[in-house]
Amino acid sequence: MATQTLRERLSGGAPLVAVSFGDDDPAGDAARARELGVDLAELRIDWNRSVEPADVLAAIAPFRAAGLRILATIRSKAEGGRWPGDEAARRRLFEAVLPAVDAVDVELSSAGILPGVVAAARAADRLVVVSYHDFDKTPDEDFLRGTVEAARAAGADLVKISTMAHGPEDLRRLAALLLRYDSMVVIGMGAEGAATRVFFPVLGSRITYSADGERPSAPGQLPFTETARLLATFSPGYATARGAGA
Repeated sequence: MATQTLRERLSGGAPLVAVSFGDDDPAGDAARARELGVDLAELRIDWNRSVEPADVLAAIAPFRAAGLRILATIRSKAEGGRWPGDEAARRRLFEAVLPAVDAVDVELSSAGILPGVVAAARAADRLVVVSYHDFDKTPDEDFLRGTVEAARAAGADLVKISTMAHGPEDLRRLAALLLRYDSMVVIGMGAEGAATRVFFPVLGSRITYSADGERPSAPGQLPFTETARLLATFSPGYATARGAGA
């Protein structure tokens, strides 16, 4: 399906639309993602029924076989995830899946494992998303800038900032952050932030996250087909990339 690697697609300028998956039906999910033309499969390993490395790798395999670009996430409970184990086990699992994926996402707040995951990703030539999530509010400008700078210093290829938006002021703050820095993923969550999932990619946000059907994995997500349709309407670069099968 994907004729470009994740690194090539990101360097080309067109954003990507991601859909998140657990391990309920890896073969079926991979086939559906391929049929829909999903740009990036975010595998939420913290959602998996089994987090044994062999089982996780088996759940990843259908997505690789389908030719999908894969971002692996093992989200901490502190930032909205369901990871059931300790940090040492989470780091080992990140290292185990690196050869089977294109990129990993680890939270800036996961200070105990972040340096090791970044080093392992570098050794494996995989991209690293360093992320920050706030499901309650959008912090002030100084805090957001400090978070971006810290994530970059930690070795991020992409910095992801995802915060709850409560109105126009939050959206302006997030837009200003996106326009200030390169290599960013910026999302306003919630109903007030839904438009950011379409229009921030037009402004340069590299990845936007969408729902598998009508099941959003974060507040404010639109279905993949709707997100892709709107992006193709407002972003000529995205429409071109989709048409080329990139």
